[in-house]
Formats: sequence, C-alpha cells, structure tokens
Amino acid sequence: MNSRLSPLLSWPLEIELENGQLRYAEDNPSIRQVIWNILATRPGERLMRPDFGAGLYNYIHQPNNETTRNLIKDAVFRSVTRWEPRVELTSVQVLPDREQISVVNVSIHYRIRQNGGSGQLDLSLQLGSGR
Repeated sequence: MNSRLSPLLSWPLEIELENGQLRYAEDNPSIRQVIWNILATRPGERLMRPDFGAGLYNYIHQPNNETTRNLIKDAVFRSVTRWEPRVELTSVQVLPDREQISVVNVSIHYRIRQNGGSGQLDLSLQLGSGR
C-alpha cells in the first residue's frame, strides 16, 4: 500500500516562483490545510456545497462558557468527520485559555487512515467575554 497521500492544491493558492505553477501540498500539510479550510468556512458560503464547513467564526462574540465550548467541539467533530475522509479524529479538545478570558484553545488530534500516521492541529479562537 502506498503511504503517500495524493497531493492537493495548496490553500491559500500559492505559485512556485521557479516555474510559475500552482503549489501542491502533500501528506500531513495537505490534511492540515483542508481541516483549516473546513473550520474557517461557514455553512452556506460555498455555492455548490452549502453544507460544507464548521462555521467556527459564528462563535465569535459568544460567551466563553461550557455550552459554547461544547458547541464548538461538536461543530469541529461533525464537520471534519464529514468533509475530511482521509482522517479519523482521535480527540477534539476545546479549553478556555488560562490567560485570556475571551479565548478558547482548540486542539484536534487525528490518525491518517492511509498510512496510520498521526497529526495535530491547534488554534485559538477569540470569543466574547464572560464564562
């Protein structure tokens, strides 16, 4: 079995300066780019796929409380499971930042189905204030 993943166009689009061709991401960088794209896209934003995306930006200005963090965790899990078939999520954690009351830290751990490798994507999201 081939352990290399098929290359996908990089996102955001990049051009290789040496030859003017579009850059392709491979393996784990490709997966990380796709997951980031899923998380940053609001459902309804893509014309031909209105259900695509997690809509994490919809949680901006929401209170940083357990309910909001659970909604974010659920949105991440459902959308990545649906739209990135190359991975199996092993954990999704959404925790309040210890230093900034309005920030949550999202940590996504996954296993690559094709080669058994693992990966992680971490990001912070600025919410509203309060707990």
